[in-house]
Amino acid sequence: EVCEVVDGQPTCFQGTVSTCWATGEPHYKTFDGKTFDFMGTCTYTLTKTCDLDPTLPVFSVEAKNEHRGNPKVSYVGSVTVRVYDVTVAVVRAEDGIVRVDSISHHLPAILSKGRVQVHQHGMGVLLQTDFGLVVRYDLLHHVTVTVPQSYQGHLCGLCGNYNGQHNDDFLLPNGQQAPNAVAFSSA
Repeated sequence: EVCEVVDGQPTCFQGTVSTCWATGEPHYKTFDGKTFDFMGTCTYTLTKTCDLDPTLPVFSVEAKNEHRGNPKVSYVGSVTVRVYDVTVAVVRAEDGIVRVDSISHHLPAILSKGRVQVHQHGMGVLLQTDFGLVVRYDLLHHVTVTVPQSYQGHLCGLCGNYNGQHNDDFLLPNGQQAPNAVAFSSA
């Protein structure tokens, strides 16, 4: 078990964890350590459960990129997490507030009988679940997603498949490898 203090509260996870991030204009790093850059102004799946295992809770994390001043540069403008039949959206301009199933809630928000907790984290927002999913968004341009080792090999999206090999992180839904980040993000 791995434990850390998150927002003043002890949080424990089974085994090790891996973190993916999107930052800046935007730059990405997968769970397996592959780094890449691409510009786009769509909503992208950072990660979600793809290889369903009945023992693992299903979730998805999406980031919506938008232009900020320069049409050639995009930044993370909002992050949406779906877990336990709840949708939590964190939007850049909404400090201290999250949208839970499209309804605004002031932080902290304790959801799904305590299985999902959303707190202010410095200037940003921290979402954590009882199974070890942790999503941090600084409300500017940086989002991190941390997952426990139990999800290894069960994920897909821009954060990769978390199988320990970074050379196959651009795997398309049809099972083929995308030739580059732009083709991968467009799939």
